[in-house]
Amino acid sequence: MNYDAFFADALSRLRDERRYRVFADLERIAGRFPHAIWHSPNGPRDVVIWCSNDYLGMGQHPKVIGAMVETATKMGTGAGGTRNIAGTNHPLIDLERELADLHGKQSALVFTSGYVSNQTGIPTIAKLIPNCLILSDAYNHNSMIEGIRQAGCDKQIFRHNDLAHLEELLKAAGSRPKLVAFESLYSMDGDIAPINAICDLAKRYGAMTYLDEVHAVGLYGPRGGGIAERDGAMARVDVIEGTLGKAFGGLGGYIAADGALCDAVRSYAPGFIFTTALPPAVCAAAAAAIRHLKTSTWERERHQDRAARLKAVLNAAGLPVAETSTHIVPVMVNEAEKCKAASDLLLTDHGIYIQPINYPTVPKGTERLRITPSPYHDDALIDVLAEAMVDVWQKLGLPLKQHSLAAE
Repeated sequence: MNYDAFFADALSRLRDERRYRVFADLERIAGRFPHAIWHSPNGPRDVVIWCSNDYLGMGQHPKVIGAMVETATKMGTGAGGTRNIAGTNHPLIDLERELADLHGKQSALVFTSGYVSNQTGIPTIAKLIPNCLILSDAYNHNSMIEGIRQAGCDKQIFRHNDLAHLEELLKAAGSRPKLVAFESLYSMDGDIAPINAICDLAKRYGAMTYLDEVHAVGLYGPRGGGIAERDGAMARVDVIEGTLGKAFGGLGGYIAADGALCDAVRSYAPGFIFTTALPPAVCAAAAAAIRHLKTSTWERERHQDRAARLKAVLNAAGLPVAETSTHIVPVMVNEAEKCKAASDLLLTDHGIYIQPINYPTVPKGTERLRITPSPYHDDALIDVLAEAMVDVWQKLGLPLKQHSLAAE
């Protein structure tokens, strides 16, 4: 039996489908974000990152680095095991208090990643509700889909952001317990859920709500509580899930909800109980980022300014930018091979890193470059990016919009 052949065949299928992933070897430079060093096949080279989920550059913020270094010096590097075995390190307790306060909830529970918080949080909640029906938005993230699948209970998919379809499904479900699972900001298209309207339906038909805010926490709302905070809906959502690995510049995920729900998940979720806890230094760094962004608005305001400027310049250059009201800037290619080729040319010819987004992350025929500007992408970097993308579009024979205008 040649077991290696099975894996080689699986990889060959990915390559044939143009879905084989290649990771760029990048070395971030604290204090110089978004600049980095690309360890290319031909040696180290300076590049500019245009697709990081460290949306606000908090991964290099002096307060965040300082909290991590100070805590690691005092408490060491590891957590010592699961919270059940090693006890809970005190910075983790502080972090959960900061998160509960951020979202106006009684409690919060931290996991090792945002993926794990969905993958283990959703099924644990659903399994504790007898005869639960999960209603899931069609565009939900893979972590939510996996969590729903692992719940093993009935599920129904409502069309993306389609309130009429959701109401139809809720009404048909009758009096049985229901959980509506959706995101606030969908990261591939950059669109936003009608949170208050979904909460209206949930209240009318007796459903719980589970909201994924991973691409919005830190970025929206007066204190960075996300789209739900911005829209005045935090108190209406039963469970808010988020990440520490994007706008907060660290690592980890969490849920925030009423005390009994968080305690039940803490007590029943295998993905929480049997996993080593986040190290003290990681928790301290995340808490420092959250505390800073609760009071500092400069990062959020500058972030939105940069996103608006980038969209204007790329549109003026005739590039096919999908319209969004958020910081997500998708530039459509709509062909897998050319999407990968565009990414490669930007990196090799222009020192610009933007990863290609292909199937299964997005449907076939909707491949794109997903650009995420930060507060630290200045006007000069934006102009260089636009010129580089026009050059790549022309080399690959990709269509530009007609009658493009010079950027103001």
